[in-house]
Amino acid sequence: MSTVNNAVRVAALSLLTTAALTLGLVPAASATPPSIPSTATAKAELAALSVAADGPMTGYSRDLFPHWSTVSGSCNTRETVLKRDGTNVVVDSSCAATSGRWYSPYDGATWTAASDVDIDHVVPLAAAWRSGARNWTTAKRQQFANDLSGPQLIAVTDNVNQAKGDQTPATWKPPLTSYWCTYAKMWTRTKHKWALTVNTSEKTALQDMLGRC
Repeated sequence: MSTVNNAVRVAALSLLTTAALTLGLVPAASATPPSIPSTATAKAELAALSVAADGPMTGYSRDLFPHWSTVSGSCNTRETVLKRDGTNVVVDSSCAATSGRWYSPYDGATWTAASDVDIDHVVPLAAAWRSGARNWTTAKRQQFANDLSGPQLIAVTDNVNQAKGDQTPATWKPPLTSYWCTYAKMWTRTKHKWALTVNTSEKTALQDMLGRC
């Protein structure tokens, strides 16, 4: 095939892909937080976690986990994750997303309005509090609530995130069972990275979910 013909073919494929995305024939890219471990690593990290009963919620407040900190310029953590997890995201001068597409791997829905998307703390702030974060400094809790280096933050459908609340995998899992493996890997990596404990039912649920990988 000549160089010219090949260039024409590549250009045509690019136009077709763009048109398909515009028409909704191709889903937006799935949210992909960083540092999701392999199955073997996740199982090893889960085995290494300390097992303990949940601590009390006494004294808990979301204000003790300052979140959506400024990342760069006028962009905060939420806006940074929206850009990372979305496709063709356009922002205004204040870094607010004005357009884009977001595919929520929890439920398989695709959204074109940022207002329909929440940034989920994979390990909820209250769950972290019950499993060790109550003993942290506020500065450390802020780092946890804005952790962009691990798989702790992900863009998902807002009402699915709200239905999850502060539940662990023992009582809540993503509606799409095909995502349970990845979800368990993200949850386990976050708990391991931050040296948080797991309770017995939570560990059993994670083992079952990793068994699907």
